[in-house]
Amino acid sequence: MIYDITRPVTPTLPVWPGDTPFRVTPLLRIAEGSSVNLTTLNATAHLGTHADAYYHYTDDGAFIGDMPLDAYIGPARVITVSKNDGPLLPEDVGDVTGAQRVLIHSAVSDLGEVWPEQFPYLSVTLIDWLADLGVRLIGLDSPSVDAFDSKDLPCHHALRRRGMVNLETLYLRGVPDGDYELIALPLRLDGACGSPVRAILRT
Repeated sequence: MIYDITRPVTPTLPVWPGDTPFRVTPLLRIAEGSSVNLTTLNATAHLGTHADAYYHYTDDGAFIGDMPLDAYIGPARVITVSKNDGPLLPEDVGDVTGAQRVLIHSAVSDLGEVWPEQFPYLSVTLIDWLADLGVRLIGLDSPSVDAFDSKDLPCHHALRRRGMVNLETLYLRGVPDGDYELIALPLRLDGACGSPVRAILRT
């Protein structure tokens, strides 16, 4: 069975305040005599369900096209948390023994095309704990691994320091907790700070 855990991308999909929303501009139309329909896409690199590149928060970090592909594909565990706001700690996540990738399901997945007024995010304590257990990727349904008003982005930097990668704005509504295969590959975009992904889970 396949679970599509990607947020649908529409012009009304919320983006980070001040970022570029999704827009499709037709260049050619069959209805107007062209041989094909041809469209141009405009959007933030952090559109909907996406992966961050290290370059997103440090000038000497890797662009998204250079991030390690093997981190975004492989065994993953979905875990639901009850916390709706604030930093997540190991006790909020529970048993992750043997997990290589952890996807955190919160109440944010139950929202429609609405920007969450509050959301849970990671903590450096949680990142270090998961890294010590061998976790390579952390995914959230929240729009950021750091607090909305964070300026120094300690969790982003902790992920890079521990050699981990992250996914943000997952859509985990209706996905039972448990173990799956994750496939969520970013595009090979040179010079970009992130990339939308088509994230799926296979049982």
